Parts: sequence; structure tokens; C-alpha cells
Amino acid sequence: MKKYFNFLLLLAVISIFILSCNRNDDEGIPRFPEGSRESVNQWVQDSMKKYYYWADQMPAKPDYRLPVKDFFKSLLSSQDRFSFAVDSKDPSSYPRSVRNMYGFDYAVIQLANGSVVTTVKLVMKNSPAFNSGLERGMIITKINGKVITAANAEELTSSIKDQTVIELSVGKWENDTVVNEKSITVYYGYSYEQPLESKIFEKNGKKTGYLYIYDFPDGMTPALNQKFAAFKAAGIQDLIIDVRYNYGGSVASAAALCSLIPSGIHSSSPFIIYKGNKNGGEVKRTFAQQISYDSNALDFNILRANALGLGKVYILTSTSTASASEIVINNLKPYMQVIQVGGVTLGKDMAGFMVEDKRNPKKISWQLHPVIYKVFNANGEGAYSNGVPPQIAAGEYASLPLLPLGDPEETLISSALNTIYSKSAGKNALDQSVKVLFQSDTPSAAIGK
Repeated sequence: MKKYFNFLLLLAVISIFILSCNRNDDEGIPRFPEGSRESVNQWVQDSMKKYYYWADQMPAKPDYRLPVKDFFKSLLSSQDRFSFAVDSKDPSSYPRSVRNMYGFDYAVIQLANGSVVTTVKLVMKNSPAFNSGLERGMIITKINGKVITAANAEELTSSIKDQTVIELSVGKWENDTVVNEKSITVYYGYSYEQPLESKIFEKNGKKTGYLYIYDFPDGMTPALNQKFAAFKAAGIQDLIIDVRYNYGGSVASAAALCSLIPSGIHSSSPFIIYKGNKNGGEVKRTFAQQISYDSNALDFNILRANALGLGKVYILTSTSTASASEIVINNLKPYMQVIQVGGVTLGKDMAGFMVEDKRNPKKISWQLHPVIYKVFNANGEGAYSNGVPPQIAAGEYASLPLLPLGDPEETLISSALNTIYSKSAGKNALDQSVKVLFQSDTPSAAIGK
């Protein structure tokens, strides 16, 4: 009997010890039923702790009862303008913009005489707007019957993102007035991948290549290689890269572009430095390594066969120049002279990747797009969160109507060409009397990449 009593006592002590250990292990870590909103939010929190650049600034005790999108936002640093989350099962959770819904963008500007006009600045090829007859340079007088003003521009932009069809009253700008007004109906729809557009300008026997790049998708290296092969065969001596509307995309494609321009680089030449949180650490990649992250990319050495070997490059920019396109500007600087023409860029000096539930079957449909790394060039230079300022300031709206991209008389292009051919950099290109009041692709109105 005594032995039996001692056995029960020992069993009780062991049980208390196990319970005590369990309580200590779980201290501060709530447990929620699988599939509940709280459990999804806990997955979000765990993922962000692992990857988020500002993980050490996240609140220690967030409110797990919040809707998932609100919970995600509650974790973000005040320095973060770009992280977002979407539910793959809910299309309404995806960021919306005039550009990704209808395929165009516009700017509301105040002219020197005080009048306010809205000009179409971008129309994507094979987009709903393009197919409806909208053109760059047109003036929009009304959206859904409402006259656009500085006061209602942002409200109108937000409202059309909640619709599937919009009515535009548009006309052409002639002699400081709108003529030939007509109505255009634009339906929400898909915009196809944008082509690279190139031109070769020649003056006094000197050739300048021009390349407009809308974005940096994976798989673009064959198209880049083809364009540069044509430039090289033509014997161009200067190059203008137009990324004024380029939100970014694949860093591998940006690295491929960079490999085609300067002289003196090799596969082992350093291209980029990624700096993450205490889990991510520091990652360095060469040109060849970064390009290879796109499984469909051409090899570095194949690209280098068509490299131009230039000592300087002209890059056209605006506040819509972001992410991978800013990396092109910053990461070419250790290897050549970069002459930036236009406006200050957006200031997305960071990179990341999508974080999602990798279990099979997947139990959580949310996808996170957090800032994971800050990016730097081969010399360790970066920290351009306030944007990269141009050497030659030029305002796209200094002269109306806006001319087609690729036209040598277009304001930013002509500013670069003036520098190349006559050394009169940016003459009359920045008209302080013209004020930009609103743009449909500002960070508050557009999707960030």
C-alpha cells in the first residue's frame, strides 16, 4: 500500500511538472481554432516576424480580432508606404488603380494663366482605354459627366476605381483651348504586356538610341537583347532609357538591362546588396547571379555580346519611376555616368517577395507582399526613400499638348537630346508657372510594386 501511495505521489508531481512546462511554453502565445480569423492573423504575424524589414517595430500585442487586412496594416511601420496583403479568393481585396483597371493615367495641372486642365499622360497599348480611342495628349473635360477640378480630382479618381465602365468627355488641345470634344466609353478590362519601344535619333552624324520601358516583367531578356543588338548594329553613341512610368517589377530583368549598357563589367561584377532584418541578414549578388533568378532569362554572357559599352547613359524619370527602375539608376552608378532627366523618382528603395501558405492543401488564402529588404548598389549606396533627384530637372507638362513617347520634340526627350547634341541641358524644360495638382498614379491613388 505504501509503495502504491508513493507511486501516485510521484505521478502527481510529474503531472504538475508537465502542466507547468506547458504553461511556460505557451506563455504569451495565444492558441486559436484553425480556420478562425484569429488563427489567420496569427499566421500573418508569424510570417511578418520572420520576413518583414521592420519586424522589430511590430506591436507586441496586436488585436487578433481585427479583419485580416486591418490586422496586417496594424503591424506596419510608419515608414512603410508599400507593403500590402490580398486574399486570393476575394478579387475586391486587390489594390485598384485607373491604370490597372482601364489602362491609362492622367494629370490635373494648373497653367500659367491659372486655368486647370486634365491631360492624358499614358495610354497602355492594347488596353481598354487604347481600344476605346483614348490617346496620350488628349484633354479630359469630364469624368462620368462631372467637370474635373483640383478639389474633386482625387474623389473622382477613387470613385471610378469602384466601377466597371466610365464615360469620358475628351478633346484635343489647340491654341490654349479644348477643341473637337467627344465622348469615349471605357470598360474595365485586361491590358496586355507592354512592348519595348525604340527609336534612333541622328544629328550631325551622331546617333542616339531611345528605349521606352513600361515595366520589368520576368522573361523580358530576349526582347532587351534584340533591341540592343539593333542599337549596336546601328552604331549608336548615346542612349536614352525612358522609365518615367515604370513602377518596377523583376530585379532580374533590371539587372539584365544594366548588363547591356556599360563597359568593363563581368559575370562576377557585384550588382546589388540586399539588407534585411536579423533573419534575412545581408545578401550580395553579382550581375550573373541576379539575372539567373529569372529562369527564362538569357545568360549574362549572351547578353554581353550585344552590350554597348557606353560611358554614360541618360535616364528619363518622374514620380512614377519606382522600385526596379530606381535600381537601374542607382546600380549603374558604380560603373558609368548616369544623367537623370525629368523629375524626382518615387523612392522605393526596397524589395520583397510574396509570402503565402505553402501547405498542401493550402489552408490560408491570404498573400502577403511585405517590404523585406532595403537595396544598395555595389558601392553600398542606397537610402533614397525620398526619391532620386535628377541632374537635369525637366517638367513633362511644360508644353501642351503632350507629344507621343518617342517624339524628339517631347519635353523630356528633347531635354536629353539638347544635352547630347548642343549641351544646352534642360533649357526652358522646367516651367515653374505650371503646377501639377493631382496625378491618377500618385502613391495614394495607385498600386505600388
